[in-house]
Amino acid sequence: MADDDPHLLVVDDDSRLRTLLRKFLQENGFRVTLAGDAEEARAKMQGLAFDLIVLDRMMPGESGVEFAQRIRLADNVPILMLTAMGEPEDRIAGLQSGVDDYLPKPFEPRELLLRVQSILRRSSASERIQAPQAVRFGEFGFDLRKGELTRDGEVIPLTTGEAALLRVFARAPGVTISRAELTRETGSAEGRAVDVQVTRLRRKIESDPKNPRYLQTVWGEGYVLWPD
Repeated sequence: MADDDPHLLVVDDDSRLRTLLRKFLQENGFRVTLAGDAEEARAKMQGLAFDLIVLDRMMPGESGVEFAQRIRLADNVPILMLTAMGEPEDRIAGLQSGVDDYLPKPFEPRELLLRVQSILRRSSASERIQAPQAVRFGEFGFDLRKGELTRDGEVIPLTTGEAALLRVFARAPGVTISRAELTRETGSAEGRAVDVQVTRLRRKIESDPKNPRYLQTVWGEGYVLWPD
């Protein structure tokens, strides 16, 4: 492992799963530190800086949700939460605690890897662009806080889905975002719904929606917003 490889902290009370995750993640280019509970994880975080935390929701003592909430009081390190609780309300509770993504158990290791890579890519893009509050492209401006699209100062109405989609793109302009990631970020029921939203959004921001200038397709990968 190289010193500049991303460093992950895996926090789970299942020792077998911790060991398997360490082996798999190391084989895919990550440095990995393990912790069996929130107390041990907190101790590790005092002496080491991590690029992402893989955190189990259900642990003895301090739960993953409680630990994530405490982390968020002082640290913006990305968090991927693992859980055997797959109900929508459980997912919502996890996301409300400040985690960046939520993966139900059992899961395919490859999906875990893709989620980790996706979070790290977003985190890296966010650092580069310093979390913009507004993005401009051509005659258009988008306010991320309000979810408001304007053209030469005039507000262009957006549906809730369109605003959510544009907000995801605007957080990371110039970064290709996959359909699966857009589905998770916007709460769309399926990937095709994202395609429909992209088509509708293009009709509002492109002079020629069939040959988009700003919201472009990256074939085989996803979509990207190119600002001026």
